[in-house]
Order: sequence, then C-alpha cells, then structure tokens
Amino acid sequence: MAVPSSTDSRADPEQQVELLRRMLLIRAFDSRLPDLYTKRLVKGSSHAAIGQEAVAVGACAALAADDYITSTHRGHGHAIAKGCDVNRMMAELLGRRDGYCRGKGGSMHIADFSLGMLGANGIVGGGFGIAGGAALSAKLRGSGQVALCFFGDGAANQGAFHEVANLSAIWKLPLILLCENNRFAMSARSERFVAALEQRSAGYGIPAITADGMDVLAVKAAVAAARERAASGDGATLVIADCYRLAGHFSGDSQRYRPREEVEQWWKRDPVAAHRDHLVEVGILNQDAATELVQEAERLVDSALEFALASPFPEPADAFADLYA
Repeated sequence: MAVPSSTDSRADPEQQVELLRRMLLIRAFDSRLPDLYTKRLVKGSSHAAIGQEAVAVGACAALAADDYITSTHRGHGHAIAKGCDVNRMMAELLGRRDGYCRGKGGSMHIADFSLGMLGANGIVGGGFGIAGGAALSAKLRGSGQVALCFFGDGAANQGAFHEVANLSAIWKLPLILLCENNRFAMSARSERFVAALEQRSAGYGIPAITADGMDVLAVKAAVAAARERAASGDGATLVIADCYRLAGHFSGDSQRYRPREEVEQWWKRDPVAAHRDHLVEVGILNQDAATELVQEAERLVDSALEFALASPFPEPADAFADLYA
C-alpha cells in the first residue's frame, strides 16, 4: 500500500494540540524513570519510550474510543496515548495499592479494559494472540471495533506473529499489526536478526504500510488507512513505523553499544519537538503556549508521583487475590 502523507486535513487545530499534549505527557512520565529507579522507588525494571512518542500517540489518535490495543514491555506511552490515568500508572510503577493492578503488576503489566487497553506485556510478542482474539471477538459480535497490536522489530521473529498473521488473513480479522521499528532489541541492532520485515506480511496476503515513526501525523494517517481497511471487512494490515529509541533499553542501560554521535543526530529529529515546532510554524500555537503545555505535563507527573507516594502498599494477605487459574 502507498505510504499516506503526513499532511492530515482531518486533524483540526484542537486535535493537533492534543497530539502534542499527549506526547509531552509521555515524555515527562518516562523522563522520570531514571530518578525513580535511582531512588529505588520503582520495583523491577522499567522501559522508557523516549523517541517513540509519535508512534503511540499517532496510532491511538486514529482509533475509535472503544477499539482495542495490546502493548509491550515498553508500554507507558501506549497506555497514556489510549487515555490511561497517570496517577494510577505511577502508583503501579511504585507497587502501590491504588495502581492499575493494585501494585502487583508493575511497569510492564498496566491495563485498563474500560479504555480498550488490554495490557502491556513482559513477554516479547505476548500481545499477538490477545490482539488476534480481540479482533476475532469484534468480528463475531459485529461490533465494528478494531484491534491494534503494538510490537517491536525483535518480536517479529516470534512464531506468534506468523500464526496470528495467518489466521487474520484467513478470517479477515479487523486487526492492525503495528511494528515499532526502533532499530534495537536490547543492545543488538535489528538488521543483525530481522530480515525482510517489510515483506513478511506479503506471504499471508496482508498489505504493509511503512510510515515515518518520528512524525505523529504520518503515523496517524497510516493507522487511519489500516483501520478503514479493517473496519470495512478487508482484514489485517501490517504498519511499520520507523523510529528510534533515544533512551536506553531500560533504566541504567550504559548504551555502550551505540556511538553518542548517532544518538545526537537522531535527537535532531525528536518527534515531540518536531510536532511542537510544526504547530508554532503554522500558527496554531505560539512559543508561550507551547511552553505552558510542557509545564502542564510536568505538573501532571508531579501530581501523579504525589498520588503514588501517598498510596499504601498492598497487604501481604492480598498476595493471591485477583489471580485466576
């Protein structure tokens, strides 16, 4: 399929400002992770999506409110883009009872079924089957809903990718497979272990769209095209959003596997700054308004941290509550 243009006439000024607002909130939230990790407030590992905000926000902006998404271990951005409450997210990161999973899931297991956010997942490729099942459910019920599965380039090597792609083609499921091609799986470059990513869907008769993952409007346009195809009964689409992970794989990553100069060059394409500059250039925002949006995001994260710190830890007696077999 042709790559949609990033010029989106359907995004009115208010919508375009909201795209920036959500990207800034993701950036502010994930930028706190190193400090929380250093202070040992976060239990377990956490993974920032700095540099990938445009993929999460652009994709979710193209979905209907009741559409489904499944996420990855790097899922804070997806959760915020789908509308999750940063207070409850922060509480979950800190292992507190008011978190989304009552403090027992942590950074990699945030979910809110009421928003169609079916969960982040610590298992690489763990979202494929869940998204495929949600798409099948929507088709059987005739609900008109679509499911979108976020996954990384490394997860494309999991067998579940091929299984779900095959079934979605046979059953024409309303499914969007969105690959965040961020160049790395931990410290390994994707070209060392992922071959012919763009051609993989062709074997199943599924079209592929490649979009600039550093441009929120380009991602929105690509996912909108995929959603239209899914909702019309034509089946699944693979969307590959080419982006770059500007932070380390996890808090504490030394990043010795890539030269500093490379990261500096990619920072020049920072998707958050790029969309902010676009809005200023076209006259939707002025510099003062843009600065206020940055400060607003910081205040929301400050408030979320206060909320989390005030929340109690779960009781040991509740360790086995909410578990299902």
